[in-house]
Amino acid sequence: MQRRPLLLLLTLVSLFLSGIALAQEKIVAKTALPRSTPEAEGVSSQGIQAFIEAADKQVNSMHSFILVRHGKVVAEAYWAPESADKPHVLWSLSKSFTSTAVGLAVADGKLSVDDPVLKFFPDLAPENPSENLQAMRVRDLLTMSAGHQDELNWREAPHWAKAFLAHPAPHKPGTHFRYNTPATYMLSAIVQKVTGQTVLEYLTPRLFTPLGIETPIWDKSPQGVSIGGYGLYLHTEDIAKFGQLYLQRGQWNGKQILPTEWVDLATSKQVPNGDSPDSDWNQGYGFQFWRCRHNAYRGDGKDGQFCIVMPERDAVVAITANSGDMQAELNVVWDKLLPALHAEPLPADAKAFAELQTTISGLKATR
Repeated sequence: MQRRPLLLLLTLVSLFLSGIALAQEKIVAKTALPRSTPEAEGVSSQGIQAFIEAADKQVNSMHSFILVRHGKVVAEAYWAPESADKPHVLWSLSKSFTSTAVGLAVADGKLSVDDPVLKFFPDLAPENPSENLQAMRVRDLLTMSAGHQDELNWREAPHWAKAFLAHPAPHKPGTHFRYNTPATYMLSAIVQKVTGQTVLEYLTPRLFTPLGIETPIWDKSPQGVSIGGYGLYLHTEDIAKFGQLYLQRGQWNGKQILPTEWVDLATSKQVPNGDSPDSDWNQGYGFQFWRCRHNAYRGDGKDGQFCIVMPERDAVVAITANSGDMQAELNVVWDKLLPALHAEPLPADAKAFAELQTTISGLKATR
């Protein structure tokens, strides 16, 4: 007599759990980028295959790769033991996210890019600040032209922001490009000063949650400030989403979550940083974004972490790696992947697509 109620209860529990699983699947589907086949989005499967093979041979220790075309993921590869569900250290690619936080804080009326840096740290300023320090603006931090010449050994200092302000700045701010991770830390500290939140906390409802980026991790300084210049851990698809947001000039799911004006400023050439036409490090620098050859731009990090945006090709490339030659890594993108992007959809190529999928599947067992 008790079996029928028990069976009914078990059935209801099963339906309830199935409903939860279905709801979770819908959430994942909603937050993930849509998928498509390469040829449907005008990308050659053979070209992607050539890129993966060249990257595997020429780039020391590729970890992952995602290609987004017309807003859809058309190729995704992970070299073992990396995987889609494993967060990856971004190193200096974190800087572009800090820039985004500054842009949102500017839009919120919390600060201006022309505010002097000392305005935010009157209690940490040296007793007799130099003229260059007094002239240093938020804009100069963003463009890596704060005025420093020598590298600051800031991580060993008791107070990171105070050490930055005490460091000599022999150049007039805005006139001398010097890659400067402590400057990005100061941007993070400024955002925390004006919002009362770390950059991680500030970005969560404004960037991470809208993009479906779950559980981001960002290391902090001894003063409890998100490091800003590095220390962020995300999944490869999160990097791709970030690039797609910028490609869409701040729009996401029909909403403007980042001002278009900021996207344009951050990704355009604000200061020169060299004159070699063959180097992707000499094409100009924006607000914590590098200009690239082929009229592209990128955020990047040590050992080959890349978020490459190609507006003219409506494409985003996300890469993680442990590479000893980042220029070689970019060269493979330009030499193999760029020619694979066509203006119109291509005829289906079942054989090439199948070979590409076999190659991608084989990467899981290569290391």
